[in-house]
Amino acid sequence: MQAKSIKGTSPEEIKVVLEQSMSDGFTPTLAIVFISIKQNRKTVCEILNQKGIEVLGATSSGEFIDGYQGEGSIVILLLNLRRDAYTILFEDIADSNLITAATRIAESALQKFKNPAFVLCSTGISQKGEYLDGEILVRSIEKVIGSHVNIYGGMAGDDFTITGTYVFTYDRSGDTAIAALVLDEAKISLYGMAVSGWKPLGITRTVTKSEDGWIYTIDDQPAVAMYMKYLGLEPTTETDNYKIFEGVGVHYPFQVERETGEPVLRTPMAIDRDKNALRCDFDVPQGSKLRFSMPPDFDIVEKVLKEANNLKETTQTDAEGLLIFSCAGRLSALGPMANAENEGLFEIWKAPMAGFFTYGEYGRAINGKQEFHSTTCCWVALKEKE
Repeated sequence: MQAKSIKGTSPEEIKVVLEQSMSDGFTPTLAIVFISIKQNRKTVCEILNQKGIEVLGATSSGEFIDGYQGEGSIVILLLNLRRDAYTILFEDIADSNLITAATRIAESALQKFKNPAFVLCSTGISQKGEYLDGEILVRSIEKVIGSHVNIYGGMAGDDFTITGTYVFTYDRSGDTAIAALVLDEAKISLYGMAVSGWKPLGITRTVTKSEDGWIYTIDDQPAVAMYMKYLGLEPTTETDNYKIFEGVGVHYPFQVERETGEPVLRTPMAIDRDKNALRCDFDVPQGSKLRFSMPPDFDIVEKVLKEANNLKETTQTDAEGLLIFSCAGRLSALGPMANAENEGLFEIWKAPMAGFFTYGEYGRAINGKQEFHSTTCCWVALKEKE
């Protein structure tokens, strides 16, 4: 398998760099496209289709390849992957429900390959403001295929506008949908993981009341007061502290513990004064065990790169293509360090790379199970087997 990464600020520029990438005889069969909602994705898909290249794509909140990070642009990982090693599946959830759509994706994958793996792109938020439940998506696929299944990917973004995210193939697109590149693990090796890098702070606490996505109490104490105290703020209606809270949660996520492996992060996003409750980006059920997080620093990036390097050394392998799905919250919390993280992963694997900043991530936690993540860096290296 050969891969090349390209970028452009318009479909016209993509057409030119695509021609240049193929001028040496490179004949890609597949394009993985990450694209701003400001760009015309239909035109980009048509350009690729005219070259006989199949498409899997997602809208983004910032996109990057090796040596480049931008906003409002288009990046593509081109692969000349053998066609019997993969298939592309698409399900519009609006036509059914999430469990049904995810089950169909998994069953179709099993019909195609005995041991399927997924590069999975789902929408994050619809035009109507409805959020997709990534936890249900992962568990529904697992239920059909088994807990051993490899799933790496991310939720589409929309340049932080919260107006609607999209996933697409050449001829299908939706704002409540799943698009999956299904790989035959008999022919393709996948090496990847999901790592947040955030360090825990303090003791383990318990969510003692949570309902309809709102956290009311932690350790039987008001959740809002506890979290605001942790931030060093007083949750009084007479001050602007609620305004100060906006955008701060991504720097100080909750670490929700799992029975085995690393915790998953959930980011506090909103406070309801009337309910005196706290809402995270994704549900934190009653009974969940969690810890607060230390402020972000460069150790977060070092943790991600250390684990990636350990995996490469343990497997004693190289890669032919690299995909990175990094939470949009990391870009906010880490600033330029987010780019250093992505470039660091490229330097470890030294393979053509493409990625985007997501609204949620899919990947296997270190020494743990397949999870749906927030504020996490998920990556996967691909290599064709001999």
